[in-house]
Amino acid sequence: MASAQFELSDPPRDAISAIKFAPSSSRLLVASWDKNVYLYDTAPSGGKLVQTFEHRAPVLDVCFGDSDEDAYTTGLDWDVRHLNLSTGAQTVLSSHTAGVKSLAYSPQHRILVSASWDSTLHIHHLSAPSRPIASVTLPSKPFSISLTPTKLVVAMASRTLHIYDLSSLASAASALASTNDPEAAAAAVPVEVEPWQRRESSLKFMTRAIACMPNDAGYASSSIEGRVAVEWFDPSPESQARKYAFKCHRQADEQGVDVVYPVNALAFHPVHGTFASGGGDGFVALWDGVAKRRIRQYQRYASSVSAVGFSGDGKYLAVAVSPGFEDGREEVGEGVVKVFIRELSDTEAKGKGAK
Repeated sequence: MASAQFELSDPPRDAISAIKFAPSSSRLLVASWDKNVYLYDTAPSGGKLVQTFEHRAPVLDVCFGDSDEDAYTTGLDWDVRHLNLSTGAQTVLSSHTAGVKSLAYSPQHRILVSASWDSTLHIHHLSAPSRPIASVTLPSKPFSISLTPTKLVVAMASRTLHIYDLSSLASAASALASTNDPEAAAAAVPVEVEPWQRRESSLKFMTRAIACMPNDAGYASSSIEGRVAVEWFDPSPESQARKYAFKCHRQADEQGVDVVYPVNALAFHPVHGTFASGGGDGFVALWDGVAKRRIRQYQRYASSVSAVGFSGDGKYLAVAVSPGFEDGREEVGEGVVKVFIRELSDTEAKGKGAK
């Protein structure tokens, strides 16, 4: 069965920063620089826009919570917000002192982690909203975060990477005393949490994206210089000897010279453990990270791929297409920003095994 693809109607009007499927339904959230979060239902043929939620500033990340009606957003207004998708009500959970690049929710520990360009993590203990927010200081500005059921990986400037134990972060947040003062509950209280591991990125250039393996074994990271690295958590010499990096998302120009594009997005398949990459060259590729093989590459999209994401059951792949300004143009043309939903066949994202 060949994969089928359709384009969502009513796309954002400006560049897309993030796309996330609901854990157990066909709902899709899209965050955009046009200061809106878009909620789509991708189940109907062609999909449909359910609702738009306006924010005060460009939205940089979004994620679902425990249910398909709960979402969390963040962006250039410095705030971390809870968004009730049924009523549209927005509640500020905490405020950083600079733009907030990334969000991640752990259902196992019921904590929401936000990573800000003020070089802090905010740990929101959602089971106890009356507690203040735990703030963890980072050594550098964070660019991307991803988590597994047990670990949080933070990729930062200066090729710095921290791996945190989620139970330690949850314990630090739950140790803060409850308060009846709403302002105090939204305040950030500094806490000391040592990383489980400190690492230096395997990539020589700035990290653009990071994504954790669904089996809790490791992660993949990508850079602005057309490379992806695959690493494992196990600190043993044998396991660390398995890590590797490879070139990708490079296209030859008319003179036959490689043009190197940033790898903007990574996402692991929840069932097969393979992963997708999206690049500034407009291509999406599927990779078997264990076998070190490319499974397939899809047709080129009209513009840069800014985000990718698999549905919870792994049957669909969402692809956000919006200008990455690799061509030097600074305007977002009309009709350029698009979201595609690709239905995957049963074996389309399955690994091929080692050569």
